This record gives sequence, C-alpha cells and structure tokens, in this order.
Amino acid sequence: MHETAQGLYHSLENQRWSFLDRGRTSSELTLPYVLPPDGHNYATKYYTPYQGIGARGVLNLSSKLLLALLPPNAPFFRLVIDRYELDKAKEDLGVEGAEQLRTDLEKALADVERSVSQEVEVQNFRNGIFQALKNLLVTGNSLLYLPDEGGMRVFKLDRYVVKRDPMGNVTHIAIKETVAPMMLPESVREEVYRQEKENSCDLYTAVVREDDHFNVYQDVKGMLIEESVGKYPIEKSPWLPLRYTQIDGEDYGRGFVEEYLGDLKSLEALTKAIVEGSAAAAKVLFMVNPNGTTRSRTLAEAPNGAIVQGSEADVSVLQLNKFNDFRTAQATMAGITDRLSQAFLLTSGVVRDAERVTAEEIRMLSQELEAALGGLYSLLSQELQLPIVSRLMDRMSRSKRLPKIPKDIVKPTIVTGVEALGRGNDLNRLDMFLAGANQVVGPQAVTQYLNVSDYFKRRATALGIETEGLIKTEEEIQQAMQQQQMMEMAQKLGAPAVGPAINAAQEQYMASQQPPQEE
Repeated sequence: MHETAQGLYHSLENQRWSFLDRGRTSSELTLPYVLPPDGHNYATKYYTPYQGIGARGVLNLSSKLLLALLPPNAPFFRLVIDRYELDKAKEDLGVEGAEQLRTDLEKALADVERSVSQEVEVQNFRNGIFQALKNLLVTGNSLLYLPDEGGMRVFKLDRYVVKRDPMGNVTHIAIKETVAPMMLPESVREEVYRQEKENSCDLYTAVVREDDHFNVYQDVKGMLIEESVGKYPIEKSPWLPLRYTQIDGEDYGRGFVEEYLGDLKSLEALTKAIVEGSAAAAKVLFMVNPNGTTRSRTLAEAPNGAIVQGSEADVSVLQLNKFNDFRTAQATMAGITDRLSQAFLLTSGVVRDAERVTAEEIRMLSQELEAALGGLYSLLSQELQLPIVSRLMDRMSRSKRLPKIPKDIVKPTIVTGVEALGRGNDLNRLDMFLAGANQVVGPQAVTQYLNVSDYFKRRATALGIETEGLIKTEEEIQQAMQQQQMMEMAQKLGAPAVGPAINAAQEQYMASQQPPQEE
C-alpha cells in the first residue's frame, strides 16, 4: 500500500510554497478572495486594492475565455470518424456499406454531442469552469473534480499539491479538505469523534499514478477510509489539475497576473499616493495672523455674506502646491493603465482616441488581442476540454444515458479555442480574397471562375455552421435550373406546347426525391 494521503500531502507541500506566495501577491492586487492569506477563516479581513484595473481585467479575461471555451447554444467539441478506420471498413463492407455506416454514425454522433453539451449546462459546469479560470489567471493553477454524479468542484492552490514527471504528466495529487466529522463514513466517524474535540477535521485524498491508471484513496487522522479506495483509467480520471503555463521542470504553472505584477504594483502605489494626496489637498484650512487685527473667532462665527472688521493680509488658506507632482504621477498611471488594459483585453482602454473609430477597427483590434491567447487555448484544450469530454462520456455511458461508441473509429475533437481562432483567420482570408477579386477583375469574372457552392461550404465551416440541408447539392441546383428553363419556355411558347415536357420534368423531380425502395 502507498504512503498515507496525509504523508503525501506534507511531503510535497514545501515544493508549492514559492508558487503559493506569488499567487497570494497576485490575488491581493486583483481579486483577494481568489487565494486568501494563510489561515483564513470567516473573520479574515481582506486587503482592499486602491486600483480596480486588476479586478476588472481578470473578470473580463475570464469571461472571454469562458465564452471561447464553452460557447452558449453550441457544442464545444465534435466526434470525428477516423478516415483510416473507415477505409478499412470499405474493404469489409464495400463502398456502399461503408458510406451507410458513416451516415448512421454521423447521425448518432450528432445526438451524442448534443447530449454531452446539454449535460454541461444541466450540471452547471459553466460556473465551476469560470471559477477555475479566475484561479488560473491569478495564481496559475486550479484543480477540478468531476465526481461520478453531480456537478463540479474547484480546489484552490492552497488546498492541493501535485507532482509531474519530466514530460508534464501528473504522477501524484494530494488534496486537503476541512470537513465536519458527521460527513465521514461510519467506519471512521466514531474514532474521529473520540479524537477530535472540535467541529471539523482534515480529510486527505491521494491520487497516485500506477501504470495506465490512477489509484485513489482517502484517510483521516492516519486512518484509511476503505470506502474511498478505487482506481480510474488515466484518460477518465475525475481529477483535473490545470495550469496556465507549461514550464519544463516545474510541477505548477505561473499565472497571467504574475507576468504583469510589476505594472500592478506600480499602479497600486501611485494610485494610493494620489488618493491620499488628493484627500489631504481637499482639506480646507484658514490661517489667521496672530499679530494682525483680524480675530479668528470673528471669522469662524460670521455667517455667509456678513461684514466684519479685519484685514485681508491677516488671512490665508493652506495649499499643498503639489499640482505638478500629481500631474507627473497621473501621466505615469495613464501609461501603466493603457498597458494593463491591452494585456487584459479591455478594448475600451486601448481603442485610439479619435472622433471616428470604425467598427472594423474595433473588430480587428479584438481579433488581434484574442489571437495573443492562442497558447492558453492550446493548453486548456488538452488539459481541460478534452478530459471533460472523456469524463462526461464515460459517466453518461455507465449510467446508460449514452450508447457505447467504438473508440477505434470515433475520437473527440475540440472545435473552440485555438481551433476557432484558426477558422476565424480562414474566414478573414476568404473575405479578403473575394473583396480583392471583385475590385481587380470585377464581379462578372468572379462569378465565371469562382465555385460559389464550395465558397459557401468553406465560409460555413469557418463560422462553425453545419451545412447539411442548408446548401443545395449540385443535383438540386440542376433540377431547379431545368424547372426555371421550362417555365421560361412556357411563357414564350404558351402552355399547350410545353405542358407535356413540364409534366415529365416534374415527375422526374418527384421521383428523385423519393427514397429508394427495398427489394
């Protein structure tokens, strides 16, 4: 048996310290509740930042990533049929049999895609992933747990440790939870009640890789919980340790906020200085010359507009005379704010200041900024999206809510994130090509040389739209053209002359729409 989960957690705890300290600093300047101070509880007083650009940026970037990774009303993955396996099926079933198999599989896979996407919405995975994205951006790390039933749990960096091999594959995970003893199984509950005088205790979970599976077990107070012992295949593990960046030799990731920590610290210090200086400058103090003829009591008690005896030279107002210094700090703040706004994709903060800013400019700027996150999309598609799909499909199959899918023929493919960025670039190139051709050679030459049907299909693919039943086939286009020609002939020659031909064409069209009868 492996070492206890508690022992594993404490043995790996020291390797996490530097990442934890850096994450707490990043959290303090953005969203302090993401990674609270050590020993936090309900009475913890969180630090309140003087600037709000960090919090706004993290929330904005998290929302953008959530919409890119889990777009609403659309599946974020597709089940693709392996063409090599389909070619092998042609040898066994023949061309017609293989095509029929492909048609049946595609219809079934479309139903599976919709069912899995619906499960994501029903179990409210979107909220859990949003919390995980905030943790990733601020601290660089987050741990997701997808149980056999129910929704998703998110663990912060101060609640788990992880160990990876040189290739970045997870080998060990240990989680520390604080639970009430009444939540423990009966086999250990009474012993814990006897040892623990308080209303809570620490529960440790260990996930250890062995060959092609993960062994999972829990213990509390050094006592193994027998009901928790189990194993999962590597690709179907319910524990998903996420990281923002993949750095060779490091078990944890580095956060997005950490990359701009210098700017955030500088902005925090400057904002604090200006806020406190402005508050001091806003204080109004009248000073009276003690050797003058004007009395301070006379000024203090005089109503507005009253006439009093005194000399103007005896009275003065305290001024800081720090305007130029504040202006320098304000200019520095503006430059830092612009850099952070661009980094956090706050488009309103980086759009040029001009009378006329076109929608095309804003769209191009947004696409340029989104493309800068391509590396993050790539990592999350492999460590977040694909494992979630595999885990959900396995969970739904075991509960008999999904049919069994042959693994050697069908594989899930992510269609959002960096893949969506690639399709967006294809769409831009298609539109630029068509617009340039219209300007150079004219619309007539374009219609002569351009395959419109293929252009529509490529444009729909770039937009992620299913074209089946939407775009007419070549046969349908030809039949429609024949009918139109018949109608034109009928108008020119009269109905009696072409009536039989039109009737024959209509009968031929109707016959082509009927499904083939089985022999």
